[in-house]
Amino acid sequence: MSVSPPAYNRAMIVDNVVYVDGRRSAPCAPEQTRQACRERGGFAWVGLSEPTGEEFDSVAGEFGLRDLAVKDAIKAHQRPKVERYEDTLFVVLKAARYVEETEAVEFGEIHAFVGPDFVVTVRYGGGSELADVRRRIEGEPRLLRRGPAAVLYAIMDRVVDDYGPVVEGLQNDVDEIEAEVFGDTTPRSRAASTSCRARCSSSTRPRSRWRAPSRGWARTTRAGSSTRSSAGLCATSGTTC
Repeated sequence: MSVSPPAYNRAMIVDNVVYVDGRRSAPCAPEQTRQACRERGGFAWVGLSEPTGEEFDSVAGEFGLRDLAVKDAIKAHQRPKVERYEDTLFVVLKAARYVEETEAVEFGEIHAFVGPDFVVTVRYGGGSELADVRRRIEGEPRLLRRGPAAVLYAIMDRVVDDYGPVVEGLQNDVDEIEAEVFGDTTPRSRAASTSCRARCSSSTRPRSRWRAPSRGWARTTRAGSSTRSSAGLCATSGTTC
């Protein structure tokens, strides 16, 4: 007796689009996405936000995702990596953004399954939003016609670019703390140091990883090295981040 896959929980779906010739095609029900790709000759980008294991089973079943990769995808705090399962890539990216209003760094994580006719992205954390990426690539049909690989490129490009403001924001924070420590406002240095610690410890990553990135993190992406440089700047300023 065959068991049908669990029904889709639409609350976890950020967006579900089938692209044909570089443009959005007519909307379809989530459970009909793969079939629509085949009938229309396009590819799908299904965006999910922090699904549970049961919720993700419906997506994994429809797109034939491997169990081993699925187990990783439903758990945050994975190391950045790229794995190949026959004709499907599983990519883990560490995202970050600097929030100017609060002078804090928000971290996130993006898991992407990239197949011949689909992209499934799973987001974790506040720093992993992809709405701007989708808007940007939809504004470039010529790029979108290249298929799922173009979506992965746009996501990785955004993740790397977002580390620039993070480094710049932390550098400015360090400069302000140094001015208070070595300038005329020494009595305020303790409060400034406390503020720095609070901002750094508010990330979704364990504190030990922020202070001493693992070897897997260090050798993975240019984005990782940018974060490592920022941590070093805090250390050299005499503060504890």
